[in-house]
Order: sequence, then structure tokens, then C-alpha cells
Amino acid sequence: MSKSKRLMELMLAVHRKRHFTVKELANEFGVSPRTILRDLQELGELGVPLYSEVGPHGGYRLLNERMLPPIAFSEEEAVAVFFASHALRHYRDIPFQTEISSALSKFYLHMPQDVRDKIDIMRDRVDFQVPQRPQESPHLNLLLQAAIEQQVVRAEYDGRKGLEVREILPVGIYASGGLWYCPAYCYGRQDYRLFRCDRILTAEIVHAPESEAPQTGQVDLKNWNSVHHAHSEFVDVSVELSREGCRRCESELWPLLKILKREDGSGRIDGRILRSDLPFFASYFTGLGLDAKVNEPAELVLAIRRQLAALQEAYSQGDEA
Repeated sequence: MSKSKRLMELMLAVHRKRHFTVKELANEFGVSPRTILRDLQELGELGVPLYSEVGPHGGYRLLNERMLPPIAFSEEEAVAVFFASHALRHYRDIPFQTEISSALSKFYLHMPQDVRDKIDIMRDRVDFQVPQRPQESPHLNLLLQAAIEQQVVRAEYDGRKGLEVREILPVGIYASGGLWYCPAYCYGRQDYRLFRCDRILTAEIVHAPESEAPQTGQVDLKNWNSVHHAHSEFVDVSVELSREGCRRCESELWPLLKILKREDGSGRIDGRILRSDLPFFASYFTGLGLDAKVNEPAELVLAIRRQLAALQEAYSQGDEA
């Protein structure tokens, strides 16, 4: 076996084993322990984070921050990975921000010049715009770690009732509209809640409270909302939309509402909403003016009428003056 091939296979073996002895590797590769020692030294110089342990159970180990073995990418695959990460640059904070910046630099610097030129041109031709937000979300890595390892987080949260200390079990984190959100089980409320990550002022991993922990192993970002709303009260909604109403509603993220479009571009909304969300939808559909007409529920129609009456009164006071 050539030295270059042996080094490559040795790197794969080291990452697979993580804990090994020189004698073990020498027997596996059919070379002397002295040769393996030289090879391990070369791997260390290439960036593989090895350290030795002395004693009867000694040997070599990989550090936790181990290097992945070399992976061959085609030029198009490398460009695709570059732009997948590059798409996140408009967010003020992202998980693994330093590591992503380092990875992008490696991709860029080790590409041929013609591929780098292609990337430079594409930067001005492709973009992924998100609203610019001034809010910082410094605890994304910790929240993501807690979600993966099912650890409890004690957080200072600036919510509707002011600053509160919450103990939560994160489900995950996701970004929407330039902001980061963390669905989590809240021990204080004994239910799932949605937290704005920029409103989490401090966060630390703590031991789980003595109260019975929720069964969150099967709860993830895809189903947490249905678990949260399993006992909530919903109402059916039906709304007629003009062509412009359809266009404006299509830009909203409403998982429970579907827009049914007609050939002329107009359409209707059918679906369910939480009864507690009626004030929000009353304001939203009022803002659409004549481009939306709510047919049901009656409570939503009544709420819109009240809003319109309040608006008329507010603007008519100026005329009377």
C-alpha cells in the first residue's frame, strides 16, 4: 500500500475508532509501530486533533472537535454548499456563526480561480433577502444544543408581563421574517409556548425541575404546534378574496389556512384559526379593505365591524373639531 493511500485509510480509521493504540493500528495496517507513529505525526500536522494518553489503558484519542475526513465535492456541489450558507448572511445572529464563516472561507480559498470568479459574479446575481432586524439573539447555539440533547434551560425572558425567569425544554429553533423563534415546553405554564429568541436575555443549562418532565422525545418542529393546541378551541373561517387580496395573503405564513385560487386570480380562504387569534385576524382583514370579505365566523365579522366603527369615530372627531 502506498504511503498516501495508507494515510488516507489511517485518517478514516482514526475517526472511526476515536480511541486506539499504536500496536492496534500497526497490526491492522501491517506495518511497524514506528511507521504508525510517523504517520500519526503527519496526521497531526495536517490538522487531525490527536492527543496521547499514558498508563495501562493509554493510547491515542481524538479531541471532541475532530476533523472530518476529506470529502470530494464537484465544482457545482461546492458552489451549492457555498450559497446555501451564504444565504444566511442577512441574519444578525445564526447558530455556528464563526464555524460557518470559516467553512465558507475554506470553500472559497481552495477553489480554482475560475470557480471563484463564477462565485463572485453569482453573488451579484443571487440573493436571499430577509428583513433587517436590529435585535440580537446571542443564545441560539445553547438553545439548539438543549433541544438536541433534551436539556432544560433557565432563561430570563422579556415577555408580555415583563421580565420573568422561565425554565423551558426547547423543541428547536427556527427563523421567520428575520427573527428567531424557540418553541419549548414551559415548566411554569405546564404547556408548550413559543419564545422569541431575541427576548431571551440570559440562558443557562440546568437540571430538570422535580416536577414530572413532559414526554418530548417525539415532539419536534413539525408537530409541536399540534401538540400545543391539542386542547385549544378552533373556529372555521371563510373569506372571499379579490385578485389583489390573494396576492397579499399569499405572502403570509398561515399553516392552518389555505388559499384556493380561481383562474381569474381571485380566490377564497378556508381553514381554521384559534379563537384566541380572532383579534389579530380582525385587524388583518380590516387592513385589506375591500380586497377581503369575511363570511364566517360571525364573531370575526362582528370584530371587524367594531374596528371599522372605532376607526370612523377616531377620524370623524377631527372633522367635528
